[in-house]
Amino acid sequence: MRLSTTRVFPLALMGALALTTFYLERTVREEEPRPELRRHDPDYLIDKFAATTYNDQGAPESTLAAAKMIHYPDDDTTELVEPRFVQSKPGESRMSVRAQRGALSRDGDEIFLYDNVVLVREARGERPEARLTTSFLHVVRDRTLALTDRDVRIEDDTRRLDGQGMEYNYESGQLLLRQNVRGRFDPPAEGKKAQ
Repeated sequence: MRLSTTRVFPLALMGALALTTFYLERTVREEEPRPELRRHDPDYLIDKFAATTYNDQGAPESTLAAAKMIHYPDDDTTELVEPRFVQSKPGESRMSVRAQRGALSRDGDEIFLYDNVVLVREARGERPEARLTTSFLHVVRDRTLALTDRDVRIEDDTRRLDGQGMEYNYESGQLLLRQNVRGRFDPPAEGKKAQ
């Protein structure tokens, strides 16, 4: 059987087109970076970081400070080393929180605190100072909420409450312990008899 040029030419042309298409597709396609090769390097660090928000009258309302703030551009996360957060509003007890490490949400309205978290509500009037300790605390600044799903201990001069999971609205003063709640309530110091 003899192959004529009129039969071979269309087959050769289609083969050449297929090879050219394959070559162009391979060279033009963008290579996606492999996740394991993506670096998690900070784009900026701030030592002795502090940011204060003010109310409409120009009085300080809250301050977020940290020994160091580290921002990572690849996932837009912000880490805090030894963060401290203070919320003070006129007519209310000042609340301060500190921890060993923390993180900020992208918009900065939420603070996530980890490791040896201590929240202190200062004494005001007849209300004594109260201290809350836990291993994790989620603070939502614009809603004046502090939340955790971990074990928590709350103490003041005459009371101690332990529980797991908590929601504290520090504007209204409402506290909700979710489960495994245990408490100890001592009589006030002036009610105790000398022994």
